[in-house]
Amino acid sequence: MTDGVEKSAVFLMSLGEAEAAAVLKYLEPKEVQKISAAMMKLKNLSREDISEVFHEFMVSASSKTTIGMDSSDYIRNMLTQALGDDKASGLLDRIMHNSDTSGIESLKWMDPGAVAEMVGNEHPQIIATILVHLEPDQAAEILKMLTERTRNDVLLRISTLDGVQPLALRELNDVLSKLMSGGGTGKKTLHGGVETAAEILNFMGNTLEAEMMENVRNYDPELAQKIEDKMFVFENLLEVEDRGIQLILREVQSESLIVALKAASEELREKIFKNMSARASEMMREDLEAKGPVKLSEVEANQKEILKIVRRLADEGQISIGGGSEEAYV
Repeated sequence: MTDGVEKSAVFLMSLGEAEAAAVLKYLEPKEVQKISAAMMKLKNLSREDISEVFHEFMVSASSKTTIGMDSSDYIRNMLTQALGDDKASGLLDRIMHNSDTSGIESLKWMDPGAVAEMVGNEHPQIIATILVHLEPDQAAEILKMLTERTRNDVLLRISTLDGVQPLALRELNDVLSKLMSGGGTGKKTLHGGVETAAEILNFMGNTLEAEMMENVRNYDPELAQKIEDKMFVFENLLEVEDRGIQLILREVQSESLIVALKAASEELREKIFKNMSARASEMMREDLEAKGPVKLSEVEANQKEILKIVRRLADEGQISIGGGSEEAYV
């Protein structure tokens, strides 16, 4: 048993419900999601497996003097999806009991449909302000449930949002009613802008993404280009499966790839090389080493051309990129 998430699941399941709940409330939202899902998959564990996990915990814990964790970040819907409504309700009651969670943090636990219903009729600027507080995948799910007009308006506002004044936050507090505590300390800095818009769009799926980007492009072509540049950059090829890389390489000219790789990380270069034949990989390494200095603008231009191929293959469903193309596999 080598997976840390699986070990954590075994440890918490062995502790019992009340004790596990007391631990879970200190974890980050994504950690709760992963561990809860791992709990559901546990079966046929031997005494040796459990003993090994506890021994490793004891060794690790003995070297620690304190544990500093943040107890305010929760995502209710993630745990509910992992455990089911009935099993999760008692655990959530214990986790949430007397917690000083702000309204925004509470929204992270809500089903995207419930959040969309709650904020759908509010002003797009208010919706944008709310969504930039949430994780990109949750924000994307909420956007999908809004009307097309509202969805497009909200994305534009997210992409041009660079800060929120205290008065606007008080207005947000009024909109969310008692869900949001006006006295919260706000550990996370609110941010919007093209990067946030791009992160959300990556989870929208190809069809909605294309429609929304077309709307942005009609409004401001330069803004649309900035968002697209942030959505899937050359280094993100590290996230593409090997078979996807092989499909991409079939359509990329060798010279273009050599120039594009000049500014690539060593990790990405190795990923590219391992998806070539031994002979082709050897030649590419030699050509890359022999290639003289190249203007950064030329490197970026070749990378963008390759990314156009990547985007086309993703649109055709041949490869999967980002978080929004769940149905596209090779």
